[in-house]
Amino acid sequence: ASLTYVIINKLLALGHGVRRLHVSAAYRAKASVSMSRFEPSSFVNYERLQSNVDIVRKRLNRPLTLSEKIVYGHLDDPHNQEIDRGRTYLRLRPDRVAMQDATAQMAMLQFISSGLPRVAVPSTIHCDHLIEAQTGGVKDLARAKEINQEVYNFLASAGAKYGVGFWKPGSGIIHQIILENYAYPGVMLIGTDSHTPNGGGLGAICIGVGGADAVDVMAGIPWELKCPKVIGVRLTGTLSGWTSPKDIILKVAGILTVKGGTGAIVEYTGPGVDSISCTGMATICNMGAEIGATTSVFPYNHRMRTYLEKTGRAEIATLSDEYSDLLVPDEGCEYDELIELNLDELKPHINGPFTPDLAHPVADVGAVAEKNGWPLEVKVGLIGSCTNSSYEDMGRAASVAKQALDKGLKCKAQFTVTPGSEQIRATIERDGYSKILGDVGGVVMANACGPCIGQWDRQDVKKGEKNTIVTSFNRNFTARNDANPATHAFVTSPEIVTAMAIAGTLNFNPETDYLTAPNGEKFKLDPPYGDELPLKDFDPGQDTYQHPPADGGSLRVDVSPESNRLQLLEPFDKWSGGDLENLKVLIKVKGKCTTDHISAAGPWLKFRGHLDNISNNMLIGAVNSENDAINKIKNYLTGDYGGVPDVARHYKANSVYWVVVGDDNYGEGSSREHAALEPRHLGGRAIIVKSFARIHETNLKKQGLLPLTFNNPSDYDKIRPDDHITIQGLKTFAPGRPLSALVKHSDGSEETLVLNHTFNETQIEWFKAGSALNRMKELQH
Repeated sequence: ASLTYVIINKLLALGHGVRRLHVSAAYRAKASVSMSRFEPSSFVNYERLQSNVDIVRKRLNRPLTLSEKIVYGHLDDPHNQEIDRGRTYLRLRPDRVAMQDATAQMAMLQFISSGLPRVAVPSTIHCDHLIEAQTGGVKDLARAKEINQEVYNFLASAGAKYGVGFWKPGSGIIHQIILENYAYPGVMLIGTDSHTPNGGGLGAICIGVGGADAVDVMAGIPWELKCPKVIGVRLTGTLSGWTSPKDIILKVAGILTVKGGTGAIVEYTGPGVDSISCTGMATICNMGAEIGATTSVFPYNHRMRTYLEKTGRAEIATLSDEYSDLLVPDEGCEYDELIELNLDELKPHINGPFTPDLAHPVADVGAVAEKNGWPLEVKVGLIGSCTNSSYEDMGRAASVAKQALDKGLKCKAQFTVTPGSEQIRATIERDGYSKILGDVGGVVMANACGPCIGQWDRQDVKKGEKNTIVTSFNRNFTARNDANPATHAFVTSPEIVTAMAIAGTLNFNPETDYLTAPNGEKFKLDPPYGDELPLKDFDPGQDTYQHPPADGGSLRVDVSPESNRLQLLEPFDKWSGGDLENLKVLIKVKGKCTTDHISAAGPWLKFRGHLDNISNNMLIGAVNSENDAINKIKNYLTGDYGGVPDVARHYKANSVYWVVVGDDNYGEGSSREHAALEPRHLGGRAIIVKSFARIHETNLKKQGLLPLTFNNPSDYDKIRPDDHITIQGLKTFAPGRPLSALVKHSDGSEETLVLNHTFNETQIEWFKAGSALNRMKELQH
């Protein structure tokens, strides 16, 4: 029987029709899941979206891109909002909020500090980050529940008290859960994870943010976003053979680089779109985070309709058909940049090492690796993650594995499999994919992030040992996956990972190269195949969702003062009212500095709810320009060298405040706001760099820090490690008006540098109040 929804009622909201969709009793019984998990997702307000778009289109008098329709369709005041792509700030009303467990701790602690009784929009917490991959899914999950019991209890009880749904550990990765349950064409969702754009594969505008942004939306405050530019990617031709959706974003990353999408939404169009599955589109949007894009999105089509129907949301598909003109770009709309990509000519790609924009055709990577001295032997192949763990991904990987098994071959490399959700795990187990992947040498891990975010207890190589791994993940920064800076990590599609794990080498192109069976027979792998969706319905597996009670006001959320995992927040101090004088340069960072460098994940994830403890990892991965060392800077009060957090703490204890100086695209990568909270907590006042990644710049503003950029990027070279810097112009701080830095060198010389900023009036109020949360509290009184 097909999965059916029924419209129970039609509500009115803000003068426009809202349809509320509920799962039918038949599907609920069939799936053995609670109906309540679907209710928060089910406000499909296309009439209001259409009304807002009509208002804005009339005002702008031009055709609109799809991303403009959805973004402008969520404006708080469509009649009066100033709209200028790349310049003005928009005040928006997102439909819902999603938080993963590592960032949800700080987000919920901030929400508790706000004093508000209940969230104003549907919100969910997803337990996926705190499960370490060791031996296999069942044992790893049991161990995680025991180790993280305090944190899980906090998140579950806080969710119940404040009206937030709770997806328990083992339910799956946040982005797969959103795609299966909460994303739909035209929705606007913000999530406290940088790969939230995954939902763009279902025609949604899903944007990664820091926890403080999530608090704004949960508090019912309009959310601010700089009006995005729009990059169009026009796809022609058809995907075929070994070429997969992952290859599209790997190619685009090579074109745009890690900062080429900053401040823009990437919008995919053209006839080639129809050759990509819905989950394949999600893969492309997910990894758009690696080019700095605000988000990515695809136009509504029959692939999305089929996915909605197969995941129990047929009624939303019917409504999407009804409003299909709203869910595609207007004819004649203009993009700020347009990239053309012919899928007939696209070849399988593999990107890396150490950065996700270093793109190579699979056919070339072996030769490139030999030339550069990268290890050719593949030690481990890892498939899954939020980027590539769909039913289709697992099916295509299994089709490659089965060909090897039929010839008597198993993987030469270690091989791990991470299902994206409990639903995917249960379905691939039922349909035999798990057995094939296990028989070829794979170990099925927990439904969680695992090695992709560094939650991997890797034992096969020693730290510092040079080696190569190949993954279907999205990010491959130095030491990210296994804490080993000598690991050369490459990202590619699950089917290429599987082929290379079987061959055991980077120097293997499955389109042309042969494998040797145990009996000496040479054979070539056929191109992979996998069903887009299961022929039977999805098996939802175990019910892992906890719906909040209608009224949780009487519930308690306890945080022990003795806890080393959780800590209630104290307000940051307000601006003094004058210039910030004689700030020390804590560290002048050399080269790439991602949020992994600023606030490492892996073993540090356990302290994400305890600001003082997590601050002990601040900038311990950054390279000091003075000595090219990591986590070794000079304490100018003592003359000794020490770790970055230790020196910062000593400065703060002696009322010496400081700045960080950095390079280009500072703070790229994860949405983790700890990379902003930690410097604020340890006495930082400003971060001065050549350029910022979008989410990190906003997170710094939210916590009362000054993210500033050199007007002349070469001024970076003028800063010395022993300088004192005074930030001038704060008494007349205003949008569009640069500040200045009076730089005092130890030889007695001085120079003044111009510093730019992107603060608007609201954000300046955050700075003056000490943080956005402080400002929210001021406005309540």
